Amino acid sequence: MNKFITLASVLVAALAMPAQAQFAKPEDAVKYRKASFTVLGSHFGRLAAMANGRAPYDAKAASENADVIATVAKLPWAAFGEGTDKGETRAKHEIWTEAGKFKDAADKSQAELAKVVAAARSGSLDALKAAVGPAGASCKACHDNFRKD
Repeated sequence: MNKFITLASVLVAALAMPAQAQFAKPEDAVKYRKASFTVLGSHFGRLAAMANGRAPYDAKAASENADVIATVAKLPWAAFGEGTDKGETRAKHEIWTEAGKFKDAADKSQAELAKVVAAARSGSLDALKAAVGPAGASCKACHDNFRKD
């Protein structure tokens, strides 16, 4: 039992550390967030294709993609720490100079993606169709304001 309590204490302490401490170097954070966004975009794209009729609707596949999105949508935000505005990144400087606006956009995207996840898990194509548009628009708004193209 004591070993379990010790292990739990270590895990809680690790999770409580600042997100930036996860990355040895800023370049690691940039790679992490890029990979997270790539996976997120891939799985969202699969759901959007179903919602828009470009791919056949498959409730099981939709739910599986939703499971991935539910996890991955939370990941990239911790990787926008100090020093990650340089190097091979499409992140605009405004992410750091307008941090409040960026956080609001990120929060909105996550909230809209949560609606897509719920819709995909519901098994209803109509619910998925209704959720995909606003989620895509929130992603696009963040890209328009905070990503170099």
